[in-house]
Amino acid sequence: MATYIGLLNYTQEGIANIKESPNRLDVAKKAAKAMGAKIKDFYLVMSQYDMVITMEAPDDETVARFVLAVGSGGAIRTQSFRAFTEDEYRQVIASLP
Repeated sequence: MATYIGLLNYTQEGIANIKESPNRLDVAKKAAKAMGAKIKDFYLVMSQYDMVITMEAPDDETVARFVLAVGSGGAIRTQSFRAFTEDEYRQVIASLP
């Protein structure tokens, strides 16, 4: 499975209902699993983002469905991108002409 990183920010609604955030994370983990993906790591961070997740998914379409479904709840905004592991990075470099 491919690795993805998600950068998340609370919306005004999300921060106003912050005590519901752990439950929303549990719901997101279940949603990811139902879609064939997995949230591997979750971090509350102190930066321009509020949270960072790493997840595994079979393809970009699965991640797109996941972030649209989770984002439609109105509590967070997401940015997501494909990440390459060190092994994948080495394979990409080795395949260069």
